[in-house]
Amino acid sequence: VQLQASGGGPVQAGDSLRLSCAASGLSFSRSSQGWFRQAPGKEREFVATIGWIGGARSAYADSVKGRFTISRDNAKNTVYLQMNSLKPEDTAVYYCATRPAGYGSGSPNANAYEYWGQGTQVTVSS
Repeated sequence: VQLQASGGGPVQAGDSLRLSCAASGLSFSRSSQGWFRQAPGKEREFVATIGWIGGARSAYADSVKGRFTISRDNAKNTVYLQMNSLKPEDTAVYYCATRPAGYGSGSPNANAYEYWGQGTQVTVSS
């Protein structure tokens, strides 16, 4: 299984970015995905997650709710994170992750994920 995250970069506060995570080597349409982030000196934290049952339900951390949107394109084996109204506190390395096959719902718990991408840096300046 390989997860390739991309789309990060330097932006100004208030800007938007869309992160992508291309997956291979798994049954993507039957796997749940998540985005996490880690800022310097801080622990990795949950950002968003999306399942594949029940209409691909999603969930978000309170800090990004209303600004970030997670989505999936099963035809492209890709999960996205649309980030709007970015703030300096969103600065972090963003990681995508996938749960073991068969879990229909996402999870905010990093331990629930089996495979991780390499991360993409997002830097938001004020």
